[in-house]
Amino acid sequence: MADASEVLNLPADNPFGRAWETPFGLPPFAQITPEHIREAYPAALEKHRAEIEAIKAETAAPDFANTIEALERSARGMSRLGGVFYNLAGADTNEALQAIEREMSPVMSRHWSAIMMDHELFARVDAVFAQREGLGLNEEQSRLLERTHRGFIRSGAKLEGEAKARLAAINERLAGLGTSFGQNLLKDEASYALIIEDEADLDGLPSFVVAAMARAAADRGQDGKHAVTLSRSIIEPFLTFSTRRDLREQAFTAWSKRGENGGETDNRAIVAEMVSLRAEKAKLLGFATFAHFKLDDSMAKTPENVRNLLELVWKPARARAGQEAADLAALAQSEGENAPIRPSDWRFYAEKVRQKTYALDEAVLKPYLQLDRIIAAAFDTAGKLFGLSFAERSELKGYHPDVRVFEVIETASGRHIGLFLGDYFARASKRSGAWMSAYRGQRNFDGEVRPIIVNVCNFAKPAEGKPALLSIDDARTLFHEFGHALHGLLSDVHYGSLAGTAVSRDFVELPSQLYEHWFLTKEVMQRFCLHAETAEPIPEALIEKIKRAQTFNQGFATVEYTSSALVDLAFHSLEEPTEVDPLAFEAKELARIGMPAEITMRHRTPHFSHVFSGDGYSAGYYSYLWSEVMDADAFNAFIEAGDVFAAEVAGKLKRYIYSAGDTRDPAEAYTLFRGRLPTPDALLEKRGLAA
Repeated sequence: MADASEVLNLPADNPFGRAWETPFGLPPFAQITPEHIREAYPAALEKHRAEIEAIKAETAAPDFANTIEALERSARGMSRLGGVFYNLAGADTNEALQAIEREMSPVMSRHWSAIMMDHELFARVDAVFAQREGLGLNEEQSRLLERTHRGFIRSGAKLEGEAKARLAAINERLAGLGTSFGQNLLKDEASYALIIEDEADLDGLPSFVVAAMARAAADRGQDGKHAVTLSRSIIEPFLTFSTRRDLREQAFTAWSKRGENGGETDNRAIVAEMVSLRAEKAKLLGFATFAHFKLDDSMAKTPENVRNLLELVWKPARARAGQEAADLAALAQSEGENAPIRPSDWRFYAEKVRQKTYALDEAVLKPYLQLDRIIAAAFDTAGKLFGLSFAERSELKGYHPDVRVFEVIETASGRHIGLFLGDYFARASKRSGAWMSAYRGQRNFDGEVRPIIVNVCNFAKPAEGKPALLSIDDARTLFHEFGHALHGLLSDVHYGSLAGTAVSRDFVELPSQLYEHWFLTKEVMQRFCLHAETAEPIPEALIEKIKRAQTFNQGFATVEYTSSALVDLAFHSLEEPTEVDPLAFEAKELARIGMPAEITMRHRTPHFSHVFSGDGYSAGYYSYLWSEVMDADAFNAFIEAGDVFAAEVAGKLKRYIYSAGDTRDPAEAYTLFRGRLPTPDALLEKRGLAA
């Protein structure tokens, strides 16, 4: 699938200087070095500038083809380069890649500011937009024109003189700060390990946690010992099962204080500057606050709408969390522990209450959740819903030995749909969390181009020869990220800039959160949740316990998440955020909403990478809850049909949600699927917070 438009003017020994004749256009990872990437960036910038100058130099009057489609056709060389570089920088980084990231983030910001604020270029786009009613455009062309025009305006194309220069400077500084924030966080996470030498200090830990900690210690050159790392797949079960309250407190403190340890990796000054610069940017673009700016281009539209939803959920969640805290304290006191429940205690006592209330023991459950089988379950669900098949192609090599490559095929026709890369295990070269990304997006413009999609997770790697076992949360995370992957893989639009996940931030989580629902169905669990040692299917009684336990601890989970979203919104609702002390501001907002002392935010500000490592979820962390209103309602469409794989419902879901990209307004897309917009009722019921 070689594409000459992606080739940069470089020596042929640089992979970015030639068309890739690899199967399906998979990047030739083994041939790409950091030096190739560094060398390719000036060539990519030069090529893109030349493409823009050619559009501006066009002597014919501006029209859809010579301006909007010409823009759509530009930057393909840069996109191919960026697809490789930014994915490696997140999933398998090193000092050389991090140096390039620091060097290039301000350069790329200057480059895009120059293009998006170019007066002559915008004049052409504006001229096409002005005559849009008489151009005879189809629905997708009209959407592309509207999104392109809006993108220029939101990037400052209408600004003049000093305001234009100032916005460009702000964008450049924000880009550099976001890169520093993410790299600081990665250093804090990678450098920490609580080494345990005494076997007695492993008391209470199930064998799967002990094995993961032994592997983590060995990876750090501490053979024969055990390490608590800040990977969620280790820190969370350690906090859940360790009987050593002092060690839980020590590990939790390290986890909670990422990004605020002083020295060169401290993120507090970065946050303060970013909040101030974002507010100034919003003012330059005519908005009262940065939240108003960001939300103007979302489903939510206004900060008031977001706050209303968050506070609608916050009140019953906080009340539920209070009941949960009392239950934990009562259990702790019955065991002779009279000190107040601390955040580092919550998971430990919650697990005891869960076992007591639901007889649901994570250590009993985990052998039924083998990674390979949960991957197969995600694939099989996609087959039943969307007619896809997945064939592992072991001869195709990813960017790391752990990466698995699958060809995605339309079962009925045998048509190639795309490549899916699965990168599941934690390592020091990978940032924390889980995400989906694309090495190449889908488009049908200038010929069919199928996507190359990656899921990156941070599950604990098992001992050699042992199966990787997941928690319920891990398994749901896998389904969640695979829902994002399907959004990219199933994309079937003409123009690449409207493809896949290129939708509004508070709509993009719908396909992923909706996909989680299928994991917990009896149809999926009984077939794929087989015991790692006996191969027996998970008992139906255990599935029922899991379902009943889904609303357990939802006060905690909702408070943990919603507090983070409210703090994010509060930071970005400041009109004049001069001299912000991030931790003092965080504490003030938490006091305002009545944050329970026994719970901390899911993401405290100095490590809130969703919001401060780039611009992704800034003023937008609420999006998960906004999308959950839709996903709870959307899955009910299958329940109402009497079949979780109902073909007619799945067909509409594929057509209007998973395949449609950003070709129409998201509210319209949802209404076409469901016949109406949702209300929060299904969300409150799903979380067990309904009155």
